[in-house]
Amino acid sequence: MTQKEDLIAAFSNRMPAGRVPLWELEFHLWDQISKGHLILGQEYLELTSREKTYALNKNAEIFLLVSEQCHFSALTLPSQFWEISLGHPAYYWMPEDGRVEQAKILRKLASPDLMLVANCSALLGIPMGDDYVDFAYQLFDAPQEVSTLAEHKLEEGIQAAIRFRDAGVEIGLTTTDLADNHSTFMNPHQLEMYVWPNLDRWVEALKKLGMISILHSDGNITSCLEQIVNSGVNCLQAIDPTAGMDILIVKQKVGTQLCLAGNIDCKLLLQGSPESVFEATKQLLNTCKEGGGLILGASNAVQDAVPVENYLALTHAWEEFGEY
Repeated sequence: MTQKEDLIAAFSNRMPAGRVPLWELEFHLWDQISKGHLILGQEYLELTSREKTYALNKNAEIFLLVSEQCHFSALTLPSQFWEISLGHPAYYWMPEDGRVEQAKILRKLASPDLMLVANCSALLGIPMGDDYVDFAYQLFDAPQEVSTLAEHKLEEGIQAAIRFRDAGVEIGLTTTDLADNHSTFMNPHQLEMYVWPNLDRWVEALKKLGMISILHSDGNITSCLEQIVNSGVNCLQAIDPTAGMDILIVKQKVGTQLCLAGNIDCKLLLQGSPESVFEATKQLLNTCKEGGGLILGASNAVQDAVPVENYLALTHAWEEFGEY
């Protein structure tokens, strides 16, 4: 089977004929591994139209080079603008028109075996810091306003999926943090009001578009696994070890119904040794790959502070223990 066929098998909860697919929610080591430089964010915005076209093509060369070296089965495009804290934009973002053009160029240049993933976020989750308190009050004081926000978010996500499908993207991703390290942000009634129906509708919309769907959520979402499975979403990414989630236990509960992506601890990638990353990856593969429905990767974004040798230790363990 091809790399793409192995990935589709995993999304379908079947055991691939080849290897456990390798994919990252977000990868920030492009420059370090390629010895090049991605043009993203504000740097991209400041370019002329002609310079942007050149930058997108150079970006594509870096994306494809590193994806091949790291054995990625899929590549996540830069996300839309967001801030990691007030006044501090995230690293991996581009304006919407740049994201779509980047997808078109990648689809033209990439092997058909490399699938493309685009963030088409469609659900309300834990708000960013400045909005946190206001939104918490709004949930109780103005439920109709929250319903309107949820509908608007869903429509944005579906329209984004259409744009990216037309640009050659096969996989839609909604990055929606539903929980902290202890429990969900919304109570069960609020989740039933604002989240689960819209997850169902987003998944159905992507199916009609011929796209695969992935839900990413940080936090302890153990109480939500049944609803996530029932939505029909193809894959759950993170299975957050920081929140105490054990991917083997989750796989035992839902592994025949839901593909799981993750969950090498990002803290280990940042602070551990190559040997400890290798052993953690080896253990995850040996305990969770049987039966399929597993995609290997970090529990969240692979940040630019991760030592390259640590990430390469993950890929080396995959090379040795990722085969079925």
